[in-house]
Amino acid sequence: MYCAESIDVGYLTLDQLTECRGQNLRNILAVVQFSATGGGAVALPDVRTVEVMMPPLGDEPTAFEVWRAPGPLQSGQTGLVRHRSNASLLFGCVVIAEADAPIAGGGRTALEAATECAYEELFRCVDARGFPHLWRIWNYLPDINGDAFGMERYQQFNSARRRAFLQARRDIARNVPAACALGSAPGSPLSVYFLASNRPGTPIENPRQVSAYEYPPQYGRASPTFSRAIVSPGPARAVLLVSGTASILGHRTVHEGDVLAQTRESIANVRALVEAANRKTGAQDFAVDELGFKVYLRRAADLPACAAELRRTLGSATPIVYLRADICRSDLLVEIEAVGGARRTP
Repeated sequence: MYCAESIDVGYLTLDQLTECRGQNLRNILAVVQFSATGGGAVALPDVRTVEVMMPPLGDEPTAFEVWRAPGPLQSGQTGLVRHRSNASLLFGCVVIAEADAPIAGGGRTALEAATECAYEELFRCVDARGFPHLWRIWNYLPDINGDAFGMERYQQFNSARRRAFLQARRDIARNVPAACALGSAPGSPLSVYFLASNRPGTPIENPRQVSAYEYPPQYGRASPTFSRAIVSPGPARAVLLVSGTASILGHRTVHEGDVLAQTRESIANVRALVEAANRKTGAQDFAVDELGFKVYLRRAADLPACAAELRRTLGSATPIVYLRADICRSDLLVEIEAVGGARRTP
């Protein structure tokens, strides 16, 4: 999926990544490693590697999300954030165990403290490095649907994330990055990785859904802080970054208990975002069957049905990686995110 004029991503097996290691690594921006246990990330010289305890589904025990960008690329660390960047784009990652989070009173839980710390570090990094515009954030935390101190942990995460945005004097509606939040393996740390730029992206909302930052209070005291998608700016080839997308109409979950129907509804929402992005750009820049997908399934047993439906809908050539993860709502069985570059003009 890599194109030399813009960022791109591919989903590789260990053998494929090993083959990449034998080649020139100058265009690899970052590698995200998904596996069932934290056995140690694959080492690549200068490349930022993030290890997420989230098992792939299928025959491979480990999956790799490989981001590429045109060079020259420079690696470094700002506070707790490890990062790699070129002239216009920065990839960063921060990993914090809840047990290590500095709890300074105020009635915060360990997860809230870890979340606020991670985002404080994130904002400090992007501002210090000159990449203040967040395009996309990935959040992985254990026991996302669990209850602690009378509040669901996902709601705790949302409250802490919102406070961090406000403390950093960032918008909490409309001009916010695309994002997702998924449940990782028990005992894993809070893992956050992100793409930021020195140029603002264009937020995209879904006409079929209430914007996440405008959810009613039944979903928690703080609404989630993310846009449904982001389109990166020109002059390089634009990229559409679709947030984690699920079987939600308006603000309500639909097709509870039916993974096939939820898969179809999720793809319908991705299609709506592609159409909204094309309207925003004023051109048919993006197409669903030209995106790459990352699919999170709550139940491993649902893989055959979900994979067959996506092959039927998207075609067998579409790049898709499947991961076993808890979804942010306990009644959701599947969540789908996507990324893809604009079509090349003749």
